[in-house]
Formats: sequence, structure tokens, C-alpha cells
Amino acid sequence: SKKKGLSYEEKRARMMEIFFETKDVFQLKDLEKIAPKEKGITSMSVKEILQSLVDDGMVDTDRIGTSNYFWAFPSKALHARKRKLEELESQFAESSQKKEALEKSIEKSKIGREDTADRAALLKELAALRQKKEQLKTEIDKYRECDPDVVEEMRQTNQVAKEAANRWTDNIFSIKSWAKRKFGFEESRIDKGFGIPEDLDYID
Repeated sequence: SKKKGLSYEEKRARMMEIFFETKDVFQLKDLEKIAPKEKGITSMSVKEILQSLVDDGMVDTDRIGTSNYFWAFPSKALHARKRKLEELESQFAESSQKKEALEKSIEKSKIGREDTADRAALLKELAALRQKKEQLKTEIDKYRECDPDVVEEMRQTNQVAKEAANRWTDNIFSIKSWAKRKFGFEESRIDKGFGIPEDLDYID
């Protein structure tokens, strides 16, 4: 059967082993030779794995002259793990406190909410009242058009629209009159040419 390749995390772990076992400093080209031979990591993936370890702060790097050097010592990794553990323990303690506070709050909120016949009856009545409220709101919305404020608003809107329409009608009559005087056009010809209805008039 075909040999299964290493997972991404396995490659990272084996790359760290190179640093911890040798306690040496390497260039990329060195690791591209060592990793395939000793740890089964393909040379093509060495650069990517190494960069991921640098990004996570697990491997240190520095440029000296024209070359980049990489190293990682067990003591630093130990300190990093200790810091991470302390951070996680702090988060756990904080979460535990929040959980305890929430549980106390839940217990406190249950007081007076015990499942009794009276409470069940009151909850049923409350549900019925809420349903009635929704029905009344629907009815109110239905008759909203009869609301004096709404009617007044519609009346004012209609008045504004009527005044605007009459202004445009006035403008059309003025232009027609000017065209008749200026060019001697007949009114019917002007109406036909510009699509003006014969019965155009002001709105009362």
C-alpha cells in the first residue's frame, strides 16, 4: 500500500525536533537537506513549514549579511508553553467565575417562578392578552385611514399636488398663447404637435 504522507502538524513537530535535538543554528538550504533525510519532510515544503513556525514565534530568525539564520532552543519553547498555559488557566478561571455568577443569577430568577397552578393560569392569561393586543393592533392599522391626522396629511398632500398641476396647466396655456402670437399657429395644431389634450383645464 502507498505510504501515507506526514500531516501539516506532524511536519511542524518534526521540524522543531531538528532544532531541539541539535541546538544548532541553520540556514534554509541546510534545513532543506536535513529535513528530508532525518525527518521525512519533503524539501519542497521545508520553507513553508519553517515560515509558519517563525510566524507563530516558535522559531527565531535573523539576517546576517546576505543570509537568513534560524534557531529554536528548548528553553524558549518551555517558557512559551508556560506563558500559554498561564494564559489559558487565567481564561478558564475567568470563565468559571462568569459561569458561577450566571448560575446564581438563574437560581435567583427562578424565585417566584415555580411551576404552580396559579403561575400556569397567569401565563395562560398573559398569552391570551398578548394575542388580543396583536388583534387590536391589526384592527387599528385597518382603520388608520380614518385617523384625523392621517386624513389631514392626505388632504394637504392632495392640495400641494393640485396646486402644482394647476401651475403646469397655466404654463402650458401661456406657451400656447405665445406660440400662437409668435408663429401664428392654430391652437389645434399646437395641441396635436405636443400631445396636449383638447379638454386640458384647471383642476377645481
